[in-house]
Amino acid sequence: MIFQTVLTAMLPEHLLLAGIVTLLALEIGAGRPRGALVHAVASAATVAAALAALWLHASHYSGAPFPGHYAIGPATALAKFLVLALAVPVLLLSREQFDDARYYVLLLGSLYGACLLPSSMSFLTLFLGLELLSLPVYVLVLLAFQRPEGAEAALKYLVLGGAATATFLFGTSFLYGATGTLAIEGFSMAFWSGDPAALSGAALIIAALFLKAAIVPLHAWAPDAYEAASVPVTAYMATIIKAAVLLAALRIFAVAPVAGLVALLPLLSMVWGNLAAIRQSSFRRMIAYSSIAHAGYLFFAFLGAGPGRYQAVMFYLATYGVMTLLAFTALPGGSDDARADRLDSLKGLFHRRPAAALAIAAAMLSLAGLPPLPGFVAKFLVFRNVLAAGHTGWAVAGLVASYLGLYFYLRVIQIMFMQESAEAAGDAGSRRLSWLAGLLCLVPAVTFAIFPGWLLDRL
Repeated sequence: MIFQTVLTAMLPEHLLLAGIVTLLALEIGAGRPRGALVHAVASAATVAAALAALWLHASHYSGAPFPGHYAIGPATALAKFLVLALAVPVLLLSREQFDDARYYVLLLGSLYGACLLPSSMSFLTLFLGLELLSLPVYVLVLLAFQRPEGAEAALKYLVLGGAATATFLFGTSFLYGATGTLAIEGFSMAFWSGDPAALSGAALIIAALFLKAAIVPLHAWAPDAYEAASVPVTAYMATIIKAAVLLAALRIFAVAPVAGLVALLPLLSMVWGNLAAIRQSSFRRMIAYSSIAHAGYLFFAFLGAGPGRYQAVMFYLATYGVMTLLAFTALPGGSDDARADRLDSLKGLFHRRPAAALAIAAAMLSLAGLPPLPGFVAKFLVFRNVLAAGHTGWAVAGLVASYLGLYFYLRVIQIMFMQESAEAAGDAGSRRLSWLAGLLCLVPAVTFAIFPGWLLDRL
C-alpha cells in the first residue's frame, strides 16, 4: 500500500527520473545519441499528461507518501502541470543551439527540482527542491555560450545561487532552533511568536527567496546571466525558474501574515525593473529587468490572504510564462549572438517577418498589462487581491509603478513597425521547431485572453 502511494503520488518525479536515466544510457551507449530532443520532449509531455491525470482522477487525487515532507493534491498537481507545460516550448526552442544529451539531462534534472517545490511540506524538502532546480542552471548558463562574458555570467549566477542557499539554510536553522520543527507551518509560527530568533529566521528565508527571484536590491548580477546565456536558457530562467521560486513562496506564505519589507522591496523591484529596462539596448537584458519588475508584481499578490492569493499567483505565472516564451520563440536568430540580441536587430521586423513581429508585439503588450490581453487580467487579479486585503496605499503605488513599464514595451513595437529594416544577423537556420513552440504558447495565450474564466474556475 505504501509502495503504491509512493509510486502514484510521485509519478511525475519518477517519469522525469526515467527520462534522465534513458538519456544518460543513450549518451554512454552511443556517444552522441541522436534524438535527445525527442526523448526530452516526450519525457516532459508525459509528465504533464500524468499530472493532468492525477488532477482529474477520482475528483482530484491526493496523497502523502512522506507525511510531513511531501504531499500532492489538486493545487500542487496543477502547479506542477504549469511548470512542465512551460518546459515543452523551451525544449523545442533549444533545438537550434543544443543537439547533445547533456543539455537535456541538465534541464530535466532542474525540472525535477521544480516539481518537488509545490509538494514540499517541510523546509528540508523545499531546500532539496531549490538546489536540484538551481544547480543544473549554473552549467546551462555556460553551456554553448557564444560570448566571451559567458563564463563570467555563469560565475556570477553561481555566486548569487550560493548566497541564496546559505541564507536559506541560516534562516531554516534559526527557525528550527526557535520552533523545534522543520515543517513549513513553522514559518507562520515565527511571526506570531515574537521571538527574535524565529523572526530572524523568517527574515532570512524571505531574503533567500528574494535572491532567487531577483528582487531589488538582491537582483545584482541576474541581468548579466540573462544576457550572456543562450536564448533557450534565458527563456528557461525567465519563466520556469521564476515560476518555481514563486510556487515555493506560495507554499511558505500559505497562512503567514505578509507586510512591511515584503511589500516595500517588491515595489522597488517594479520601479527599478521598469526604469532600468528603458535604458537597455539588449533584448535579453531588457527581459531580465522586465522579469525583475514582474517578480515584484507576483510578490505583491502575497499581501492579500485567502483563495484570491493562489488564484492571482497561478494565473499570473501562466500568462507571464506563455507570453514571455512567445516573444523568445518569435525572435529572429543569427550566427552573431551579440548582434542578434540587440534591439536594433528588430528594426523593420514587421516588413521582413510580419508574423514574428505580431507575436512579439502581442507578448510586449500583454507583459505591459494592456487589455484585452491576458496580462491585463493577471495584473487586475493581483491588485484586486491587494485592495481586498485593505492595502489601498500599496495598491495605488504598485499601479503607478506598473505604468513605468509601458515605455520600453511600446519602444520594442515602435522599433519593429516604424523603423527601417535592419540587416539580418546571419543565417538563422531552420525555424520550424521555434514556430511550433510559438504555437504552443499562442494557443493558451488566446484562450486566456478570450476566456480567462475558463482557467480561473479551475484554480
